[in-house]
Amino acid sequence: MSERVLRSPLRGWSAPLEEVPDPVFAGRMLGNGVAIDPLEGTLYAPCDGQVALLPATRHAITLRTATGTDILMHIGIDTVGLGGEGFEACVTAGQAVRSGDPLIRFDLDRLTRRVPSLLTPVLLLGSPAPQLTRRIQNCAVNVGDLLLEWAAPQAVVAEAPAGYEEAALTRSVRVALEHGIHARPAAQAAAALKGLCAQVQVHFQGRSADARSATGLMTLGVRRDDAVELRAGGADAAAALEALAGLLSKPEPNAHRAVSRIAAAPASAASKAPVGAGGALRGVVASRGLAVGPAAVLRRQEIAVAEPGSGIDAEAVALRRACAQVQAALERSLDGTRGAAAEIITAHLALIEDPALHSSALALIGQGKSAAFAWRAVIRQSIEALRALEDGRMAERADDLIDLEQQVLLVLTGQSAAVPSVASGAILIAHELLPSQLVGLETGTLAGICLAAGGATSHVSILAAAAGIPALVALGAALEHIREGTTLVLDAERGELLVDPGAATLDAARRQIARTAERRARERLSAQRECRLADGTRIEVLANLGSLADAELAVRNGAEGCGLLRTEFLFLERQTAPDEAEQRAEYQRIATALAGRPLTVRTLDIGGDKPIPYLPLPAEENPALGLRGIRTSLWREALLDEQLRAVLAVEPPGQCRLLLPMITDVTEIRIVRAHLEDACRRIGRTAAVELGVMIETPASALMVDSLAREVDFFSIGTNDLTQYTLAMDRGHSLLAARLDGLHPAVLRLIARTAEAAHARGRRTAVCGGLASDPQAVPILVGLGVHELSCVPAVIPQVKALLATLTLEQCRERAASALAQDSAEAVRARCAAWDEAAGEPAAALRSVQP
Repeated sequence: MSERVLRSPLRGWSAPLEEVPDPVFAGRMLGNGVAIDPLEGTLYAPCDGQVALLPATRHAITLRTATGTDILMHIGIDTVGLGGEGFEACVTAGQAVRSGDPLIRFDLDRLTRRVPSLLTPVLLLGSPAPQLTRRIQNCAVNVGDLLLEWAAPQAVVAEAPAGYEEAALTRSVRVALEHGIHARPAAQAAAALKGLCAQVQVHFQGRSADARSATGLMTLGVRRDDAVELRAGGADAAAALEALAGLLSKPEPNAHRAVSRIAAAPASAASKAPVGAGGALRGVVASRGLAVGPAAVLRRQEIAVAEPGSGIDAEAVALRRACAQVQAALERSLDGTRGAAAEIITAHLALIEDPALHSSALALIGQGKSAAFAWRAVIRQSIEALRALEDGRMAERADDLIDLEQQVLLVLTGQSAAVPSVASGAILIAHELLPSQLVGLETGTLAGICLAAGGATSHVSILAAAAGIPALVALGAALEHIREGTTLVLDAERGELLVDPGAATLDAARRQIARTAERRARERLSAQRECRLADGTRIEVLANLGSLADAELAVRNGAEGCGLLRTEFLFLERQTAPDEAEQRAEYQRIATALAGRPLTVRTLDIGGDKPIPYLPLPAEENPALGLRGIRTSLWREALLDEQLRAVLAVEPPGQCRLLLPMITDVTEIRIVRAHLEDACRRIGRTAAVELGVMIETPASALMVDSLAREVDFFSIGTNDLTQYTLAMDRGHSLLAARLDGLHPAVLRLIARTAEAAHARGRRTAVCGGLASDPQAVPILVGLGVHELSCVPAVIPQVKALLATLTLEQCRERAASALAQDSAEAVRARCAAWDEAAGEPAAALRSVQP
């Protein structure tokens, strides 16, 4: 291999590709590299080369180096739609350029107003992909600064399948893509063909390109309504033609809404600048709470690996031994571990045993690679595949793969894991934190966690919440400018990190922390009483559970039962489905832990963001609108029947009630009812079983009158109800702050559900995120909700809050909330109520900058 160097083509801020608000670039579907947020409107050549591609829209340019590597620079996101407006080319296609030559001038101000983001991906293209050896990011760069170094492997010449010319299938397609074949569809074409044994070419006006080559496709210059001929040969030729034709003949979805530069602020250069004294950073709340303490900066441990191996047999043995050693360590750490930590270790065990990872790594070892290089390569490939998914929650699972990569590499290289040393009372600052690092910390002495990256549903976030550690994630690269020892106030209620604040703010925060600790101590003491409002009205407060450990914690915290058992915990992150006996045993253990309290078992809710490997679902363009919840159970009725029999066998009879997810009409209930009656007959069960449905869509909320004739109770899942009502994906990072269940439209659907259910004599519960939100709880009760199912940790707080309010006060809050015109306005009213009630949070807000 020979080293290559790329210099910055722009002045601005160099950021990771993950921050680009486009899944094609963020997922590295086109190639690897960095993104630059420009501060000036001229793009310069990052190296010597030749202009391989300059589209008529002039929004992007591809240079080809003397060694054949293509460099794509794409100015901003969705700029192809401007049709060249605001761009001026300084070069022409085929022209030779030198490093530093101007390539394109663009109107920075005009583009700022017209496109979602100016983040400019700078990518290395090629197959096999060039291997990055150095990447400069999360810092300011000037034109000509070192940006990337890479090693170009020896090109592999792909041979056409035997008999390709004679046996090729052909198909003519008229391209329906709005802007023709540009960067995004070119990358999607290669992705659509991945895994298919076929060579596919696209022919247009006497020229042809390999369909797996993004550069080749873009150089054809295919525009909307142009007719192209597809030609494929090989075992999967027909499938390849079908996939590619479907992609090219369908109008390109408008996946990127017009987002202002303010909304995209986390990716702007300004947001990366160091934060001075009295400044603040905004992030996403991963675990609620308030903390004050000095910053403790944690840096990622870098592990260097050699590419060449020392023999196939030796490297294969080394990999197997390393994985076995890591597996044994995980099993030892699992012994005696409970709760969220145990579940995450179990997930890591499933990953370390994944046969696909091992077979892929062994294949690379067979090509002469070292075990460490092979393991890192297959893990990174899996990570990029996860991050390419248009679902933030699935992309967050990449942290678990990074964790496993590091654990195995440490064994292979003979190194010891760097044990983070964090002083008692400190707030941990890091770009990202691995689950194993957090498990290894003395979390009891940690004041808080702040991460530049990460998501609210990552395993680190789950661990932090389980340990009661206030945590913010997705704070952006500016976080990494904070120096060791800087005094911080972590407000994981409002989603803010205050950097080196004034004395008044520090004093207010410390007073609030003391008051909160005193209040929680009082709440825990009184949590075992049944929940009643100040006027005696009975409101049941139950718990959402996902394990036996959750059930035990919920009982200790005063839960009056389980309002939602997420049975997916038995089905996810394993290679085969649990049988009836395993399910029955686990449900029985949870029922026993609840000591006779009601146990609401939700039938399997998979699909969408919760796929399982042994039940491959059909490919779906939008899984959130496809086979989800009860639809999946009815698609695989054998799974449903096993689960029903397992629940019905729990003792004592009558403790369990069944809850059906994602119901939209009465037909689905009647089908499940028939299965339930059949299961009762098979096991000789004669006692009635309460059956309820989730209200998670506007359709089900509007159909409550009809649904009430078929079921015994309703449970409102506010997370999905909010997503579907507001038409906002709850995994979309740019929309996360706007996805609020206190939006008046969502509240009106909840009110309608409760009113219609009451008219039919049916109970209404809320088991979604709003039930665990203290600001929302009084509003829900005022709307007519009889039962709240919360995360176990907040049960004492919820019960104590309700004991201070009357039903009339709750109804007044609900009426006021329904009269507002936005979620922000509802939250403002809640803040005013809190302040009037003397909530200590108000004191901190009053002195914040």
